[in-house]
Amino acid sequence: MDDLETRELRYFVAVAEELHFGRAADRLGIAQPPLSRAIRLLEHRLGVRLLDRDRRGAALTDAGRVLLVEARAALDAVGAAARRTRRAGDPKRPLVLVTKAGASHELLRQLLAAGAGEPGAPPVEVLLCEVGEQAQRLRDGRADVALMHRPFDDLAGFDTEDLHVEGQIALLPAGHPLASRDQLTLAEVREVPDLPIARWPRLDGSYPDGPGPEVHTQSQLAQLVALGRTLLVIPASSRAWQWPDHVAVPVTDAPDVTTVLAWPPGKHSPAVASLVRSAARLRATARPASPN
Repeated sequence: MDDLETRELRYFVAVAEELHFGRAADRLGIAQPPLSRAIRLLEHRLGVRLLDRDRRGAALTDAGRVLLVEARAALDAVGAAARRTRRAGDPKRPLVLVTKAGASHELLRQLLAAGAGEPGAPPVEVLLCEVGEQAQRLRDGRADVALMHRPFDDLAGFDTEDLHVEGQIALLPAGHPLASRDQLTLAEVREVPDLPIARWPRLDGSYPDGPGPEVHTQSQLAQLVALGRTLLVIPASSRAWQWPDHVAVPVTDAPDVTTVLAWPPGKHSPAVASLVRSAARLRATARPASPN
């Protein structure tokens, strides 16, 4: 029988992430012997070895690595189904929109105002997150819609409505010589000896190689730029969180960035449909953000 229980998957994910049965048992709040038996039974049912064990701990086999990816996705889907079902049963619940803190601020304000004007539109709760977190919030059911940015964000599997296209700027320390320029090129900002470009995580969580600091939050980036330790090329509308210690200079040959409204396919509720209609109206009137 190939049917797997969510309990089995939770047990396996804990062991696979801890790579130690004792630590996994502590994390799950159970004794180690039942956990070991459950994993052995899972391996027997699947007909494959998931873990190599020794006195120091455990290591994932090729089959174990595959199941870890699939188990995480399955558990996320189950959790999302529960959250969406609970919210669907509450007629007074707000529509939850997730967006990066500080991104597309003016467009978000316009979208909320337009959405509020729709007849019978529900209230919108804005959930602020860090870079790259919107996709997970949509997939795990914590948000209904998201403001996201192509080509930077993970849009795989989502329905989208394009809202706005804009250029990019280099965010620089105010005292740096490049901050006095009217415009820059990508070549000029990529190889600044005393000011390496900050490194954001890729979609898979890894960081590109380079001398610049690894950053995960906009607050980290803002302080490092103000201290003269890094620079970054970002969408022009992200200037909403610019500090007095920062200067934004247009990067003329940087690729355009498109802000989109995204939502999970098949989840086009009346509330989502109402906001999408508002977004479509905005698209016709939105003007590119000025980097100056």
